This record gives sequence, structure tokens and C-alpha cells, in this order.
Amino acid sequence: MVATAATASFLPVPLPDAGKGKPKKLGGGGGGGGGSVNLGGLKQKQGLCGGLQVKANAQAPPKTVEKVENDLSSSSSSISHAPRTFINQLPDWSMLLAAITTVFLAAEKQWMMLDWKPRRPDMLIDPFGIGKIVQDGLVFRQNFPIRSYEIGADKTASIETLMNHLQETALNHVKTAGLLGDGFGSTPEMCKKNLIWVVTKMQVVVDKYPTWGDVVQVDTWVSASGKNGMCRDWLVRDAKSGEILTRASSVWVMMNKVTRRLSKIPEEVRAEISSYFVDSAPVVPEDNRKLTKLDDSANFIRTGLSPRWNDLDVNQHVNNVKYVGWILEVVFCSCIIIILSLISFLLLVDILVRLV
Repeated sequence: MVATAATASFLPVPLPDAGKGKPKKLGGGGGGGGGSVNLGGLKQKQGLCGGLQVKANAQAPPKTVEKVENDLSSSSSSISHAPRTFINQLPDWSMLLAAITTVFLAAEKQWMMLDWKPRRPDMLIDPFGIGKIVQDGLVFRQNFPIRSYEIGADKTASIETLMNHLQETALNHVKTAGLLGDGFGSTPEMCKKNLIWVVTKMQVVVDKYPTWGDVVQVDTWVSASGKNGMCRDWLVRDAKSGEILTRASSVWVMMNKVTRRLSKIPEEVRAEISSYFVDSAPVVPEDNRKLTKLDDSANFIRTGLSPRWNDLDVNQHVNNVKYVGWILEVVFCSCIIIILSLISFLLLVDILVRLV
């Protein structure tokens, strides 16, 4: 009975004929026999009406799904078949406006970053960003940060680092002044005659070594040295405090790159560089003492020393800074040998004292 009622509630039951007033009884026959429904052994519960009757008055559900589909199809057809107007054919301008706004914001940022301070006429800014010429175009100035690979075990810049800064400013001075030819610091006229600059003497006085992270300011200028030489001086200061850290003076002469012999300064070359000469004394007084020539009687001799490929510069000769590195390496090794010998001697003395 329960299954029958549930089935009847979910499954639509066809409406009775219009000519009949009452529904038929379930299980009942058309005649007067008053037959009963076999419920599988369950007795039929008698009620007031004499039996269970189910009225099939359920109406068929309205066909709303088809109506919704028809409405959607009609709306989509109306959208797809909308008349094309000028407004519909315009592109999406939002992306273009966003791009234009981005460009204007970037241009405004660059405009605000420009330095509009007035420049003095005696200061020429180097377009390569490697320094500037100051003091009526006679002094070249460049800053260098002391990097981690330029310091030694004591966290201070090595002498080789300082001398590399001196050499770099000398070359950039020639480059910024517009005198750089095809060679390593050579002018156009020097290149025509296969002439290069070589250092014959350099004196460096270090008052204080900069440390890692410091910024040093290097000033350099040139002056005449005799008839066939040129003197170049440097002052190295702390960029923040202005304290002088290093003073250096050097003498340069010309050498023929082909014959490897010293040469006089040609008049064409002198005309190129003479306008940059400064009439001033060297920042380090000249020391006329000469190094003692060593022979086979020296206490320490290192043989078999030959230039490596990395020791040569573009002029195919050993750079002056490399010579300094060689000398310091030999001196350092000699000092280590002396210290070890002294320690061994002290240990031997201590052992003899203990034995006595």
C-alpha cells in the first residue's frame, strides 16, 4: 500500500474521462462483484468508506522548461541580430588609455629625476660617467668605491688597488679630454708614430689606507718634466671627509712600440698635450736616491720569474702595477721566511735553556 501510494504521488495519473463523475475503486471490477485487492496476505483495513481509495486528481505539470528555452533562444537571437551601429564598431579604448597614462607617468618620473642645478662653466661632465674635468679643464676627478675583492687580510685596500685607481684616472683623463687615440692612453699623433707612454719613476706616499665600503676621490693632472718627459700627479681623498689619503707623483716618457726604444716627444704630439699642462711642483718631492743594484750576493734571490699572459696590457708590455705586485710578493715571502727563521731560533733557545 505504501509503495502504491508513493508511486501514485510521483508518477502522473491520467485524468478520468469527462463523462464519468467518480473515479474507479482500486482493484474494483466494473460489475457488482465488489472484488478486493490481493495485498500479499495483509488484511485490508476497513474504514468508514468500506475500503482505501486514492483519488487521481493530480494535474499534469505545466511545460515551463520549453517556455524558458524559447525565451532564451529568442533573447539570444535578438542580441546576435542587433543592428550594427557606429558605437558598436568602436574598439575598446580602455587599454589604449591605460597605455597612454603609463607612458605619461613614466615620463613625469624621469622628468622629476633630472638634476636642474646650474652647472659651473669650469666643470665639464663626462658623458660616459667615468669622471669629470674641473678647475678650468686642467684637473680630472673620479670617484672609486673600495670593493670586497680589492682589500687584503687587514680589510684595507692594497697598494695595488690604489695604483690601479691612479692608472685608471690617468687613462680616463686622456679619454675625457678627447685625446685618446687607438692605443693605450696614446693620442692620435702618437698612434701614427707607434709611440706609447711608459712610466720611468713613480713615488707613492700612503698616509691612510681606505677600508671596504669607503669611497675615494682621485684628482690627477699633468705637467712638463724636462724636455722629453711628462709628470703626472695624483691626490687621493676620502670622498666624504675630504681627508688626504694618498699622494703620488710619476714621470712618463715615450717609447717606440716597434723598436722598443725611448723616443723624444715629437712636435705634433707636444702640440696636442701642451695645453693641458699645469705649472705646479710635484705633490711628492723628488727622491734622488737610487736603488742599490743587486747581484748574486743578495740574501734572497728568486729565479725563473717570467711575465704571464695576464701581466701584459694592450701595448704588449708588463704593466707598472704588475711590477709592484711582483715586488710586494717577493718582499712578503722574504718576511715570512725571516719570521719563521726567528721563531725557530727562539724555540731552539728555549729548548737549550730547559735542558741546562
